[in-house]
Amino acid sequence: MKNEIKRTYRYRLYPGEAQKAELARTFGCSRWVYNWALETKTKAYYQDEESLSFTDLSSRLTSKKKEEETEWLSEVSAVTLQQSLHNLNQAFTNFFEGRTEYPSFKSKKAGQTARYVGTAFGLSRRERETEAPSFEDAGSDQHPVVEGASVRAE
Repeated sequence: MKNEIKRTYRYRLYPGEAQKAELARTFGCSRWVYNWALETKTKAYYQDEESLSFTDLSSRLTSKKKEEETEWLSEVSAVTLQQSLHNLNQAFTNFFEGRTEYPSFKSKKAGQTARYVGTAFGLSRRERETEAPSFEDAGSDQHPVVEGASVRAE
């Protein structure tokens, strides 16, 4: 059995004002999509006796982004919105397997989160695996992915 060494890099970001606004928009859209999908899925089950899959919700989200009153969803990365749907899907999986209670709506007052996966940064899998920042780069003042953000290695 081959042992692999995996590295983790931990950064603390200090976003500028424009970046704070972008993060707030991303958090809000991610929360809205999660709550919208939870409501849509619950109503479909109780009113129409229909079980919506991730694919169903994803296609409805695409349609929702084209509507005039929710076109603001297109202002943020689609990756974070899809991750919100994945998070809800996992919450339902955990519920049906008896590990947790029925999923609840997200609040502005709770911790704000948004998940980005590697594909959100425009690097291929090979580039992500081979071009990880060196230890010397960990102490630099500029983050390799988030342009203009200052960082501190912890």
